Amino acid sequence: MSARPAPAVIGALGAGRMGRGIATAFAYAGHETWLIDVKPREPADAVALVQDARAEIDGSLAALAALGAFDDRQRPAIVERIHFALRDQAPAALARVDLLFEGVPEVMEIKRDAFAFAGAHLKADAIVASTTSTFLVNELAEIVPGSERFLNAHWLNPAYIIPLVELSPHAQTAPAVTARLRNLLEAIGKVPVVCAATAGYIVPRLQTLIMNEAARMVEQGVATAEEIDKATRFGLGFRYANIGVIEFIDFGGNDILYYASRYLATALGDPRYASPAIVNRHMQEGHNGLRDGKGFYDFSGVDLNQYKKEVLGRMLGMLKHLDLMRPPGIAQGDSR
Repeated sequence: MSARPAPAVIGALGAGRMGRGIATAFAYAGHETWLIDVKPREPADAVALVQDARAEIDGSLAALAALGAFDDRQRPAIVERIHFALRDQAPAALARVDLLFEGVPEVMEIKRDAFAFAGAHLKADAIVASTTSTFLVNELAEIVPGSERFLNAHWLNPAYIIPLVELSPHAQTAPAVTARLRNLLEAIGKVPVVCAATAGYIVPRLQTLIMNEAARMVEQGVATAEEIDKATRFGLGFRYANIGVIEFIDFGGNDILYYASRYLATALGDPRYASPAIVNRHMQEGHNGLRDGKGFYDFSGVDLNQYKKEVLGRMLGMLKHLDLMRPPGIAQGDSR
């Protein structure tokens, strides 16, 4: 009887919100994961980053356990599967990973440096996926070593909860790479869809111009109707079934909508994507929602911790409803 292949080792290049969410999702499913930070930092800053990341991940898991997602006694084992590598330790960590998600800031030069650094240490068959919400996969493929094993993988926050991940391969992406990443995501309970290299992928575009843009994507061959509807159910619909559209602007930040609107209006050459005057005004006034205490809603009298817990609870309820809630477990082998 042949031995079962070892589970894939997962890396997240960039220890910000997205990297932490992806690491949590894979560690929860039983994978060894690495949060890799390649930015040069002072020692004290590096220690603070690791402490903050560890505390956020542990806090997210504790909240899930408190809401009945899993037995809290399993939390230490999940956290222990997440390792941290700062710039000095990054080469050794990168050499271990089978799949690397890039999540550094949305600045091309920063991404260029990060890809060059990572490419010098990755295994020859390691998959590299960018989580960018800004750059087309075709643009990034030009700066990624071994571009045949590169594609975009767009997650929705919070990454450890929302099932949908949008996969966007470019013309030279090996079909086996897309299939392997899709299988890995499905094995941890995610719902991946494939779309063409189009500004805004599927979900961000639907959030702005839903039905007409959905029809246009079918017409353009961006994705099939079935894939678009799957993206709507397990991403767009999932989120807005639990939090209203205007409420979500305040929850995520009015400033995010402001910058996203400017990008899409330019990239798609369509002024319909430009933000309305009220979004611009809130930006100028510093009324960007939850973290400012005011946006479209007034949060001055709201218990923010309780409010966030309620939102998280609604999301967990939807996961259970869709039968996508699963306990922590041993990861399945990575079949190649």
